[in-house]
Amino acid sequence: MRVAEISLPAIRHNVRRIREMTGGAVIVVVKADGYGHGAAIAAEAALAGGAAMVATADLEEALALRGSGIDAPLLCWLHGPRADFAEAVAADIEIGVSNLQQLEDLAAAAARSGKRAPLQFKVDTGLSRNGAAPEEWEALFARAAELERDGHLRVRGIFSHLANAGDENDRAQAARFDEAVAMLRGAGIEPEMIHLAASAATLTSPHLHYNTVRVGVAAYGLSPLADRTSAQLGLIPAMTLRSEIVALRGVPAGTGVSYGFNHVCETATTLALVPIGYADGMPRALNGAGAWVTVAGEHRPIVGRIGMDQFIVDVGPLAGRLSLGEPVVLFGDPERGHPPIEIWAGLLHTINYEIVVGIGPRVLRVPVEGDDA
Repeated sequence: MRVAEISLPAIRHNVRRIREMTGGAVIVVVKADGYGHGAAIAAEAALAGGAAMVATADLEEALALRGSGIDAPLLCWLHGPRADFAEAVAADIEIGVSNLQQLEDLAAAAARSGKRAPLQFKVDTGLSRNGAAPEEWEALFARAAELERDGHLRVRGIFSHLANAGDENDRAQAARFDEAVAMLRGAGIEPEMIHLAASAATLTSPHLHYNTVRVGVAAYGLSPLADRTSAQLGLIPAMTLRSEIVALRGVPAGTGVSYGFNHVCETATTLALVPIGYADGMPRALNGAGAWVTVAGEHRPIVGRIGMDQFIVDVGPLAGRLSLGEPVVLFGDPERGHPPIEIWAGLLHTINYEIVVGIGPRVLRVPVEGDDA
């Protein structure tokens, strides 16, 4: 009853588009279950589109990807103090290192395994979040050089994350990042992958591309920019969230709808019941906000409060054309006539990222190819 169709051709197209724009390597981030699209589904499509590697936030996500059969280069960078890097070394997972303790723990795990562990340094250049602080860089890089010489580690890259606080701040962060790269080289290490730009900077700031970009939401065909749509960026939204009509009810004028009767039908109409609710990632706050869905190719309004498992659509003008099982599209590619996800994001004063990652586990992720995609 609840399906998120994931277009594999769309993801492949988006990755190819980013590669053409940047001319360098592309890392596709598949954290948070592939931004809600299904991590393994997204990873396979991204790699088929030419991604050099995929990435997650934490080690648990990375190990799950390995368990699903993804054997491509894989990076993860957010670690707690009890992270077991032995598992990462055994599974050939590249660790993003943010402090000296992580570096030592990774080297120790590599020494015990007899393998040489790859890593990338994550440095903080102004986001004030995860990453090694500037005062730590010299000692961190010097120790890494020692451990490389000992054969325990291989430093494959260095990266940071922008705050997206405007061009001036982006350039200031880039200048600090350049300092980190120069310091790493000064320690005798030449990084293969140098990446600062995430989706927004990848699409707007060629001077921040370096030799690698690291994209998340853009790979899924969603715009990270408030003033440009996916189509204007040459991207195709990969997710179409669908359900179906499971009940149809003709009602007279004055009928109250759902909890609290905050919607009352002004005229006689037909109400359709759709089995998706806030447990599935359809925000309850859409209640009365003006959201709509597509039924039989037409836009119809959501009415009444959204429940945990279901919501109601006024389909009055379409009543004679509908039967149970009629498809309902909640959002998808507006170029195909579907509601854009940005409608929900705008009504909720949030971003499209939050909507897709919030799609719940009851929604079946189905990869689609060919004409269906």
